[in-house]
Amino acid sequence: MWYYQDKPFEPDDELLEKYQGFVYRITELKTGKKYIGKKFFWKPKTLPVTKKRKRKVKTRVQSDWRDYYGSNQELKTLVESNGPDQYHREILKLCGTKGECSYWEAKLQFQYDVLLDDTYYNEFIGCKIHSKHVKGLKDS
Repeated sequence: MWYYQDKPFEPDDELLEKYQGFVYRITELKTGKKYIGKKFFWKPKTLPVTKKRKRKVKTRVQSDWRDYYGSNQELKTLVESNGPDQYHREILKLCGTKGECSYWEAKLQFQYDVLLDDTYYNEFIGCKIHSKHVKGLKDS
């Protein structure tokens, strides 16, 4: 279960259509060790060429966000061995675009010093963000 603003996050289709993804924090309940990352609600899917369809068509489908426990290999191994009930998953920020997700992920990772603090699983911060990707943030 994901939590957002201290409540279980159970979005309807309308809410999912509004956002591209989110920035999250996963906390190991026993040790307090954390991980900050981003996840998209949607992933691209290319439909194959068929007799009726002459070209490939791109569409989008929901990603595996409901069952996602981060990209960090150590954390994924621990979740598998300890069980998912030993981890708290919280959404820190809902994002309207992929660029916003990248921006907020990097901002929060730097804000919490995830590379300098041993209580985080994060091993690197990687981002490439253009100002046009986050221009919507300037207006809000």
